[in-house]
Amino acid sequence: MKICVIGTGYVGLVVGTCLADMGNDVICIDNDLEKLKKLKEGIVPIYEPGLEELIKANVMEGRLSFSSDLQDAVQRSLVCFIAVGTPQSDDGSADLRYVEQVAESIGKSMNGYKVIVDKSTVPVGTAEKVSGIIRKYYDGDFDVVSNPEFLKQGAAVDDFLKPDRVVIGSNSPKATAIMQEVYAPFFRTASRFVIMDVKSAEMTKYAANSFLAIKISYANEIANICEAVGANAEMVRIGMCSDKRIGSQFLFPGLGYGGSCFPKDVKALLKTAKDNNCGYRLIEAADEVNKEQRVIFINKILSRFGMNLAGKTFAVWGLTFKPKTNDMRMSPAITIINFLLEFGAKVQAYDPKGFEQAKNIWGDRITYAKSSYNALENSDALLLLTEWNEFRRPDFDRVKSLMKSPIIFDGRNQYDPERMFQKGFEYICIGKKTIRN
Repeated sequence: MKICVIGTGYVGLVVGTCLADMGNDVICIDNDLEKLKKLKEGIVPIYEPGLEELIKANVMEGRLSFSSDLQDAVQRSLVCFIAVGTPQSDDGSADLRYVEQVAESIGKSMNGYKVIVDKSTVPVGTAEKVSGIIRKYYDGDFDVVSNPEFLKQGAAVDDFLKPDRVVIGSNSPKATAIMQEVYAPFFRTASRFVIMDVKSAEMTKYAANSFLAIKISYANEIANICEAVGANAEMVRIGMCSDKRIGSQFLFPGLGYGGSCFPKDVKALLKTAKDNNCGYRLIEAADEVNKEQRVIFINKILSRFGMNLAGKTFAVWGLTFKPKTNDMRMSPAITIINFLLEFGAKVQAYDPKGFEQAKNIWGDRITYAKSSYNALENSDALLLLTEWNEFRRPDFDRVKSLMKSPIIFDGRNQYDPERMFQKGFEYICIGKKTIRN
């Protein structure tokens, strides 16, 4: 099948590459010429496990190409995915300017029936808006469908190649059949299509992400209560997760959620609820608890060191909002490091993949260590902010020998408090009592 994907960000690159890997002829479109040049050379601007190898293989086989010529791509394709950004506006709503610009360009390029797919996360009613824009320039037959993405950064390729479900929002049997054909190769053993109307599909993405955000915030509130009363949040989590009705995912207390999806989608759903005079107390609470969680962690640092951090050096392990990505958007590390700098502290940071984006944020205001152990040298405390695998089992004797003070603030609850005590560390985490020697 001939397919074009407009937008080569996290979603567009994964979608286009994985569709090409199933034998389709895919053209990925972007107006960033420098990015396109790098992609054609095999240089991938994002880190996503397995993606670079798939891009190189499919470009070599001639199934995947990159271009800035949107008109040509649309005219050669039956299915056109819109996968451009929908950043958060000042009022919390999704900014649809890029979606609307692409819709206009598609309308001006149409040369026959197409299925236009809203892959970007967009609010209810966007498909109607896209259809209306295209109709201004083209009066032929076409369909606009909603196909929300449910890709986890760090596992996006695997999520796309082995989806647990594919939601198709369509008001056209013809478009539905074409979309089922697109995704059929991914369902060799069982069909997991969820077919619904367009508006319900648009709502599904926001509802799903906001529910997961609520789970994270709930876990953090429970952890804070556990810490206050002397309970162990990890034991409570295990007790909760053993209930099949609850499940184990997204119930780990820590620094809260970040990234490009949960914060933005929660805000957008809040705006939709407010605009339609609907209740939104749970969604609003999830957002507030998430912001407060970072303040709680900062207060732990102040409680230990006082309000003046001048002359103190903090080692930071982890900058990205989660492991297995180089994405720092809305990362808790940004809030925490900015606080440390504002209070006069020195920061020595290490992250396996996040330095390029970090340098765009802080420049030379922090030190970028060559390794996790280099970051520890002469530090007054270690802050663990992202749960990369390489941080799970460090050489604690070496860690202690490099630090000025053996103090660990663990924002991800990676270590066992009793073991830290035995190793001679002062250990402060989330939802458990502080262990001091």
